[in-house]
Amino acid sequence: MNLDLRFYWKLLIRRFPVMALLITLSAGLAVFTAMRLPETFATSARLLVEEPQIPNSMVVSTVQTGAVEQLDIIQQRLLTRANLIDIANRFDVYEDLGNVDPDTVVTRMKQDTTIRRSTGRDSATLMTISFRGRNGQIVANVVNEYVTLVLEANLEFRLGRAESALDFFDREVEQLGNELESQAVMIAAFKSENSEALPENQTYRLGRQSLLQERLSNLERDLRTLVAQRSDIERIFETTGQLGSANIPQEQQTPEQAQLVVAQTDLQQALLTYSEENPRVIRLQQIVDRLEAIVATQNANAVSVIEDDEEPLTPAEALFEATIIEIDNRADALAADIETTQNELDGLQLSISESAVNGIELSALEREFDAIQTRYNSAVSNLDQAQMSERIETTAQGQRITVIENANVPRTPSGPNRTRIVALGVAVGLALAGGFWTLLELLNRSIRRPAEIISRFNVTPIATIPYIESRGRRGIRRLFLIIGSLIALAGVPYGLWYIDTNYIPLDFLVQKVLTRIGLM
Repeated sequence: MNLDLRFYWKLLIRRFPVMALLITLSAGLAVFTAMRLPETFATSARLLVEEPQIPNSMVVSTVQTGAVEQLDIIQQRLLTRANLIDIANRFDVYEDLGNVDPDTVVTRMKQDTTIRRSTGRDSATLMTISFRGRNGQIVANVVNEYVTLVLEANLEFRLGRAESALDFFDREVEQLGNELESQAVMIAAFKSENSEALPENQTYRLGRQSLLQERLSNLERDLRTLVAQRSDIERIFETTGQLGSANIPQEQQTPEQAQLVVAQTDLQQALLTYSEENPRVIRLQQIVDRLEAIVATQNANAVSVIEDDEEPLTPAEALFEATIIEIDNRADALAADIETTQNELDGLQLSISESAVNGIELSALEREFDAIQTRYNSAVSNLDQAQMSERIETTAQGQRITVIENANVPRTPSGPNRTRIVALGVAVGLALAGGFWTLLELLNRSIRRPAEIISRFNVTPIATIPYIESRGRRGIRRLFLIIGSLIALAGVPYGLWYIDTNYIPLDFLVQKVLTRIGLM
């Protein structure tokens, strides 16, 4: 499709007044705004996040917050409602501060404040704080106040974290220490209550049990021997009426009885060789008689009670009674030893049985004690580290924020950029004019050229007769155009003035728009 320049030129001539009006209004509003906007001043300060002065490999700080996260936390605390309102009131940031509600003040302060952070791998972490205002001294004061609040917030943040960690581990050590003491008291009380059945003495009890069992066996054997010996003595005495000294246990014999046994043996051996008239035999017989008399006297004294109406016992009977009494006494002693040993064995068996259960309970108590001890040792270690970290933060040897460049009082205004504002107004006017042209083209569906007849109906006209406008109609159209232009030229400025006076200042409105798009 060929471009009909003549046709579009005529359309441009016809629509030019409206398009020129739009361009003029936009440019005029931009010039008005650029001339009316007050001068603004801006300044900034730069902060640096320094690494700890003491390496983490030597002392690990309990404040494990990254630089970016820490700056983000500080920024959120800095731009709180209370801080912004307080700074705006103290430094009289805005002229109409007394007539503006607090929400608007907070919004304007946030808009005029710019905080940028820069960080990267193997690069320093920087923070730049800027502020834009109506006076150079005011913006410098605001930025320096921001810097002061940042440094205070950083110090408070790190000290607070370090002190919180120190306080936590201090309480933890105290609590675990109390638990450790309580567990130790429980273990001591358990051992005291079960001192006879503790697993740590199990080996001794088992050895003692074996020894007592062997002793019990020996005592029972000795008792059986005594009982058998008593029966033999009674049987011999009942049969012969005599009690051979050889039948008396050696350990029960007196020295005279032992000598009597030896003398009787020597006498019997001598009689086998010599006759009874032999001097040797006679001398041995005299020794035997003398010892028998002594033994008989001893046996008579050993008899505890002799009935008055009974006849005195013969030496053999007295020896028999004394021997039986001695055997009975020894048997009673052995029975008492057997009972004592058996009781001790029963107690040991009970202790051995109870020691298994006590061992389980004691192991549970000791495991709990060891677990508490482990946690206690860990808490003590962490407490030492927290104390060291707290001292590092107190002396500012840890990670800190330092001021690289303070905010200076600007001597020249930083805005507004009036040239760019006017250029933007002209660009907006051109965009409106172009939009007006495009809108009319989209809305106008009438046939205005022969080419449109051919393209729409696929027919070629022989000839076309253009629309011929009468002189009167042309005059009316031009009159409406002039009247509309005058109304636009007069009404639009009046409407803008009315809005600026009664509702919202246009410069403030435009300033907000320009701030959003980055021209201020």
